[in-house]
Amino acid sequence: MTDDSPTGGAPASRLRAVLPDLTPWRASADFRKVWLAGLISTFGSFLTFVALPVQIKELTGSAAAVGAIGAVELVPLVVCGLYGGALADALDKRGLIVWTEAGQAVLSAVLLLNALLPRPSVWPLYAVAALSSALVSVQRPALEALLPRIVAHDHLPAAASLNALRWQVGGVAGPALAGVVVAYAGLGWAYAADLVTFVVSVLCVIGLAPSPPSHEGAEPSLRAIAEGARYAWSRKELLGTYVIDIAAMLFALPLAVLPFLADELGAPWALGLMYAAVPAGAMLVSLTSGWTARVHRHGRAVVLAAALWGAAITAAGLSHEVWLVLLFLTLGGAADMVSGLFRGVMWNQTIPDELRGRLAGIELLSYSVGPQLGQTSMGGVAAWKGVRTSVWSGGLLCVGAVGLLALCLPKLMTYDARTNEHAVRLRERRAAAAAAPAPVEG
Repeated sequence: MTDDSPTGGAPASRLRAVLPDLTPWRASADFRKVWLAGLISTFGSFLTFVALPVQIKELTGSAAAVGAIGAVELVPLVVCGLYGGALADALDKRGLIVWTEAGQAVLSAVLLLNALLPRPSVWPLYAVAALSSALVSVQRPALEALLPRIVAHDHLPAAASLNALRWQVGGVAGPALAGVVVAYAGLGWAYAADLVTFVVSVLCVIGLAPSPPSHEGAEPSLRAIAEGARYAWSRKELLGTYVIDIAAMLFALPLAVLPFLADELGAPWALGLMYAAVPAGAMLVSLTSGWTARVHRHGRAVVLAAALWGAAITAAGLSHEVWLVLLFLTLGGAADMVSGLFRGVMWNQTIPDELRGRLAGIELLSYSVGPQLGQTSMGGVAAWKGVRTSVWSGGLLCVGAVGLLALCLPKLMTYDARTNEHAVRLRERRAAAAAAPAPVEG
C-alpha cells in the first residue's frame, strides 16, 4: 500500500529530487548498453593503469622511465583527438566505437603476452600506451556525438550525471581493485582481466543501433577540422568552457605532488586516501545530482564551480592536518564534478549534430591536455618553492584566472539554456525530428 497523502509523500518526493535521475537508463536501450560497456571496461582499464607503471618500474628502476608514459601518450592524444572528431562526424559512430573497443582488447592481449615472457620487454609497454591513447582519442568524440542521438534533449543533464557516476565508481573502486590484483595475483592476471573486460564491452556495444553521419557531415580532413575550430571560436560561451577547464587543471591539479605532501604531513599511509578523495567528492555530486535539472544558467555554474575548485586546493595546500587536506580535496572533487557536468550539458544541448564529433575532439583536448601540463607545472613549482607552496599558490592562480576569464567572456556568464539561441534551435530541431513520421519502406 502506498501513501499518497501530502505528508507521507513529501519525504519520498524530496529524495527523488536529490537522487540521480534514471530516466535516460529507463528510456533508452542504447544508453544502457553504452553505460554498461563503459562501466565494465573502466574497471579493466584501471587494472592496466596501475599495472603498466608498476611493470616499467620493475623492469627499469627509473622514475623518469615511468614518467615518460605521459609523454608518449600526449602526441597521439592531440593528433587523434582532433582527427577522431572529424571521423565521428563523417563515419558511422557505432562502427567507430566497436572497432576502437576491439582494438583496446588487442592491445591488452599484447601486454598479457609480453608479461608472460621469461624476459618482458619495455618497448611494447610504451607502444601500447601510445596506441591506446590514440584509440581512446578516436573513440571519445564518437561516444560524445552519439549521446544526443540516443538520449532525449531534456534528459541530457541526467545522462551526463549517470555517465559521470560510472567513471567515478571506476575512479574510486578501480585503483583499489587494481592494487590488490597486481600485488597478490601478478601483472599477468591484471592484463588478462583487462582483456576480458574489453571483450565483454565489445559484446555490449556491438548491439547498438547504427548511427550514420548527418547529411551535413563533412568528410574527415584538415578543412573539416578547421571548420569545427572556427565554429568553436565563434561561440564564446563554448570557448569559455574550454579555457576555464584548462586554467583550473593547469594551475591547480595536485596529483603529481600528493606523495610528497603526504610525507610532509607525516602521513604516508594517507596517500591512497588523497588520490581517492577527488573522485569521491565527484561521486557525491553524482549520487545527489537530481538538483542539476533545475539549473539553467550553466555558464555561471561552470565559473563558480571552477573557482571553488581552486579555493579548495588553496585550502588543502595551507592545511597542516591530514584530515583537513582530505576534506578539501573531497570538496574540490565535488566542485570539479559540477563544472564538468554543466560543461557537458552546454555542449550536448547547443552543438548541432553535424559538428558534434569535431567539437567533441576539441573538448577532449580541453580536459586532457590541461591535466598533463598541470602536473608538470605543479611538479616544477614544488621543486622550486616547495610542495605546500606549489599547491596553495596553484589554487590561488586558478581562482584568479577563472575570475579574469569570466570578465573577458560575458556570454559564458549570461548563458541560459532556456533562452540561448543555439539551445532553442537545437531543441526545436530535435523535437521536429522526433515528431516526424518514420519513412515507409517500399
